[in-house]
Amino acid sequence: MMMLEHPTLVNSCTFATTANQLCIIKDGMYINPATLYGNDTQLNECEVYKVEQNPQISAKVKPWRNVQWTEKQRDELMKMIRSYKPMMPSVSRVRILMIGPVGAGKSSFFNSINSVFMGRMTSKAMSGSAGTSLTTQFRTYTVKDGREGKPLPFVLCDTMGLEEQSGAGLDIDDISSILQGHVPDRYKFNPTTPFQPDEQKSSRPASLQEKIHCVVYVIDATKISLMSSKLEEKLAAIRRKVNTLGIPQMVLMTKVDEACPDVEEDLQNIYITSYIKTKVQEVSSRLGVPVSCVLPVKNYSQELELELNCDVLLLTAIQQMLNFADDYLDDVGPF
Repeated sequence: MMMLEHPTLVNSCTFATTANQLCIIKDGMYINPATLYGNDTQLNECEVYKVEQNPQISAKVKPWRNVQWTEKQRDELMKMIRSYKPMMPSVSRVRILMIGPVGAGKSSFFNSINSVFMGRMTSKAMSGSAGTSLTTQFRTYTVKDGREGKPLPFVLCDTMGLEEQSGAGLDIDDISSILQGHVPDRYKFNPTTPFQPDEQKSSRPASLQEKIHCVVYVIDATKISLMSSKLEEKLAAIRRKVNTLGIPQMVLMTKVDEACPDVEEDLQNIYITSYIKTKVQEVSSRLGVPVSCVLPVKNYSQELELELNCDVLLLTAIQQMLNFADDYLDDVGPF
């Protein structure tokens, strides 16, 4: 038996040298390289190198979207949102409807935005994890600019979560009524019976102020690939209805930190990692929404203090919603 000298373990393989020949031992078994490499394995020297990624190089990868992760940027976003005025004088606050599967983070998004402007963690909307929707009512949430501040110029409308099976979760007919401004705040959803508007109210069209001006689909990044065909069909049916009304649509892709370890380690990696970009493209394809209309965010869930990077992503999403609402108001014109 040949004696091996200077063994080196690399990825479960041991490379060693005899007098002048390279030998390989893998998983405890000797592999004769002569039979693998045509007997051309005579060596005078053998050096084994381990290749590692240089973190300084990876940090220089060009992000696929540009974000300023600074306090100045956060302050500017908050200032723009505070000073925003809808294009139509008849609309004092734009209404943004959030739609998505159970547990995707619709209520958590409102709580997160509310926390940013309150300067502390809040939990006004019921949120958490459950097999069925924790939201059973249609809620219209205003966000105040601080404890003693005025309401900001937008309303976040929260709905019951979508479910796969028929007769469960938010009904598509209910969504149609919400879009057209017929459903009142705190209306309790009944999955088996769609909303029936009051005859007196239904006889007149809702005002522009009461209608929805932007629709946001809230999708869990960890479950995009697991989305069932039935749920995908429901979302497609909703999109068709929204399209007929000419309402702009976008996607919030939540729980990005749970979907990607690099993002969990540092939220600033969100637009550097190719995995998140792949997920954005996937949800864009599944929902039929342009990639530019998909915004990954992280809601506050377990934190006790606000965090700059998280604030920047959340505020950027709100700014985009206001822009889309303006597009709608500009399109419909004065009524």
